[in-house]
Amino acid sequence: MGKSENLLLVEDDREIARVICDHLRKEGYHVTWASTGKEGWEDFKLGTYDLVLVDLMLPEMDGFTLCRTIRLESDVPLLIVSARAEDESKIRGLDLGADDYLTKPFSLEELSARINSHLRRFRRFLHKQQTDTRIRYSHGLTIDFTNEMVYVNETLVVLTAKELDLLFLLAKNPFHTFTKAELYEHIWQQENVDGNNTVTVHIKSLRTKLQDGIRSAKFIQTVWGTGYRFIGELLS
Repeated sequence: MGKSENLLLVEDDREIARVICDHLRKEGYHVTWASTGKEGWEDFKLGTYDLVLVDLMLPEMDGFTLCRTIRLESDVPLLIVSARAEDESKIRGLDLGADDYLTKPFSLEELSARINSHLRRFRRFLHKQQTDTRIRYSHGLTIDFTNEMVYVNETLVVLTAKELDLLFLLAKNPFHTFTKAELYEHIWQQENVDGNNTVTVHIKSLRTKLQDGIRSAKFIQTVWGTGYRFIGELLS
């Protein structure tokens, strides 16, 4: 019987990718293949995936960066498949949020077993999630992550796509300080340059719409000389 899970494979070696894709598709998975880190990130943003397999040595965006970027957005299982066997790479990959690390060469049977194990855990995790996706904070802020809607004192706040992306990224990673460069490169997917005030302008607009004063921040706090972090207090 076929499986319904969607898998994303990010691997620059065409032959290895072909072997893995053929094997997983024979097992009934739907597999999307990306050959660069940047292409993998674009595919991830456009699609809905149940598990992601990432090589480390990728062009355009390396596997470490891709894992970190995906983990900021999602709890999807992340499996690193790499020829790099040193402990430093394994530790770094796991610290960035990867759930597992397979060293090449590996058997296709072992790959299938690891994938099945992580998918089972992920299904249990999803099953435990509350159906009400609205998260409520002190001072009247409510964020509906699933329907991409934001409310202040029960009134819908109209945000631009970039403002919404900024708020969601910050709120999903509370008390984590992002530099302006990190926010720009993650949200706009372009390399930051000196003198770029795009993030500052959008944060200012976002604060105004959230009725969040810079000197008495309730939601988005400026970390002077560094960047911004989300400090909203969850309501129990």
